[in-house]
Amino acid sequence: MKIINDLVKDPIAEILGSWSVNVGWEAVLFRIILSVALAAIVGCERSSKRHSAGLRTFILISLASAVSAMIDLCINAQISVISAAAVVSIAMISGNSILFSSKSQIKGLTTSAGLWACGIVGLTAGAGLYTITFTAFIALLFCLSLLPRVERLLKDRSNHFEIHLELKSNDSLQDFVTTIRKLNLKIDDIELNPAYVNSGLSVYSISITISKRDFEKYKHHRDIIEALGSLEYVYHIEEMI
Repeated sequence: MKIINDLVKDPIAEILGSWSVNVGWEAVLFRIILSVALAAIVGCERSSKRHSAGLRTFILISLASAVSAMIDLCINAQISVISAAAVVSIAMISGNSILFSSKSQIKGLTTSAGLWACGIVGLTAGAGLYTITFTAFIALLFCLSLLPRVERLLKDRSNHFEIHLELKSNDSLQDFVTTIRKLNLKIDDIELNPAYVNSGLSVYSISITISKRDFEKYKHHRDIIEALGSLEYVYHIEEMI
């Protein structure tokens, strides 16, 4: 039984041969192995950076998606109900990997999107759309592995950034604000972090803007943070990324 529409010409499928476009045991085995192998590569990349979703999670998501696509093809479904249900389920699972840290930071958003994208790659592998599968996989791996460096560079050169600030006492906040103004920096927002109420520290999330005329003076955000961290009343300070 053919699973690829005659209007779709898949270069990789043509190279592999007719067996790859039919629902035979060879094609089923190949698609399962392909979906697992590609997801394992992405999962290893996420695991190496100690993200919440790792190797097994990515493999299971991709495998379930590939099997869903093959079931729809085997039963000649006019509407891909099982595949659609798989996409919705993956979105729900991915959403549960998004967390808010004690520093009011959103964690796991990229991993969540990566899980969903990996599921789509699994669907295309299960459908026998090999060219789309490999192209999407390379794009996904590029986004997860290489783009973070570019993103960090852009953020470090931005004139807006946010810091996590821990002060030794409440009385030190006014001194900190005065110091910020002396540096010609603008405070856009100050938010008390309730997670540290009983810690003995005064903890804040602060949004800061560097004016354009002073931007060249501060080459990197870390230069500002290092200077602020040397203040005697500052217990800890770091940029929220």
